[in-house]
Amino acid sequence: MKWTVILVGTVAASTVVAVAVFLGSVDQRSLSGRADPKDPQAVAMGERVYREHCAACHGTNLEGQPNWQMRRPDGRLPAPPHDESGHTWHHADEVLLRITKEGVGALVPGYESDMPAYADILTDNEILAALAFVKSRWPQAIQARQADIDRRTRQDGR
Repeated sequence: MKWTVILVGTVAASTVVAVAVFLGSVDQRSLSGRADPKDPQAVAMGERVYREHCAACHGTNLEGQPNWQMRRPDGRLPAPPHDESGHTWHHADEVLLRITKEGVGALVPGYESDMPAYADILTDNEILAALAFVKSRWPQAIQARQADIDRRTRQDGR
């Protein structure tokens, strides 16, 4: 009986450790530099990241801020939508990753935006997961067009 309790306790503890390691590795796994809208784990993680870090400005439904194409009195643009009505899908994954990680000014020197750079806040995998979530909400035709843009950019080495 004593050995049975020890054995059951050891198996239970090992299982808890294995599950904890697995769950911890889900957020750390490599997304290979791609934001895959068909990866349910990436999309689920991305939804959490988006809700926590992006939705306040870009909208719960990816709708962006009103009049997002009109400069405010301070010269800055409101947060654009990330749904199909915006321009997010016009960019390759690497460009979207860099904008999110380093800020728009990293790609467009001198550009001023209210959006912070997330390099010290989110990992590349978290950013790619948020992008996977955003892409998962686009119609299939828009997903296909953005995937083509991404593929051509990777082939060109841009």
